[in-house]
Amino acid sequence: MKKIQGGVTAPQGFLAAGVHAGIKKSKKDVAVIFSEKPAVGAAVFTTNKVKAAPILLSMENIKDQLISAIVVNSGNANACTGEEGMLAARQMLDETGKCLGIPISQVLVASTGVIGVPLPVNKVLNGIRMACQALSREGSGAAAEAIMTTDTVPKEIAVEFEVYGKTVKVGGIAKGSGMIHPNMATMLAFITTDIGMEKELLQETLREVVDESFNMISVDGDSSTNDMVAVLANGLSGVWVKSKEEEAYLKFKNALEYVAIYLAKAIARDGEGATRLIEVRVVNAESLQKARKIARTVTSSNLFKAAVFGEDANWGRIITAVGYAGEEITVEKIDIYLGKVKVLQKGVPLPFSEEEAKEELAREEVIVTIDLNEGDANAVAWGCDLTYDYVKINASYRT
Repeated sequence: MKKIQGGVTAPQGFLAAGVHAGIKKSKKDVAVIFSEKPAVGAAVFTTNKVKAAPILLSMENIKDQLISAIVVNSGNANACTGEEGMLAARQMLDETGKCLGIPISQVLVASTGVIGVPLPVNKVLNGIRMACQALSREGSGAAAEAIMTTDTVPKEIAVEFEVYGKTVKVGGIAKGSGMIHPNMATMLAFITTDIGMEKELLQETLREVVDESFNMISVDGDSSTNDMVAVLANGLSGVWVKSKEEEAYLKFKNALEYVAIYLAKAIARDGEGATRLIEVRVVNAESLQKARKIARTVTSSNLFKAAVFGEDANWGRIITAVGYAGEEITVEKIDIYLGKVKVLQKGVPLPFSEEEAKEELAREEVIVTIDLNEGDANAVAWGCDLTYDYVKINASYRT
């Protein structure tokens, strides 16, 4: 497997575009992704009980065997907007289907931005028309820009691998910066591939991959109303996968995991106001569930995140988070490392160099290892530091 250029348009048969429709003052705000051949679709949606209108419609459409297009607007979440919001989301489906000549049941719709504000539907519909006209093999970057809200950089990746003498490609774009928490958050991720796969197997694979990537990131503990991860597989590579035992499946899942984890880490790294990516590794746990729960709890600790921002080796905040994660632990078995600096051994504090620990916390990627010394299950979660700018950004988000 190797990284390539192209994002969601790297796989065969995919086109994309991103345009400025006027929802935002100057930046791109409407994106369309299109598969020239109807693709098998799979998706995972927010666990928030309050779901935006586009999420409700996409949850229905994903039940269809085939998905040909994804339409997205940024700058407005179209959430908590009542029947007017549902009508606007349906109009987005209708316009996309009309422009592309496809059934509206083959369209997924997504929105991101401010909650509780009516969608400027005429601007969005005009943006859809412009985006459909601008679709191209080079449009992934523009689409990645068009789905951004408080993101500071677009998030895009593509990889390819060889199997059965053919080349298979997987590409993706994502957005997310704030309101990010395990079990989905204000994040959108759209992944394309030219491999072929039955819907049930694709859905199962996506769920497994999401659980170890997008569900393992946290920025601020808030889970949103609008998040979605979707994957489209159009089969144009000529490789068709029927079972998990096939070589092609194993290579595809590896590629999908790489793309998803890359995008998930990019979201955590770009957390609102963040200056550092935090990676928490929980090793030698008795179960994967326990390892994931503890890793996610530590990355979600505001006190620990603030300590990373201040480059303060306050490991007590780590062990405290381990303790309230809701899992049974034996403190006397636990070791903790800040980067290469060991600060706790078998539950007992170790003397360590504050300067060396500060150096580890000053890195762009801060790695924390928590060794439970009780089993062989491992998990990794990602987050970011908590800075003054996070408060500034969210104190004036609507203005």
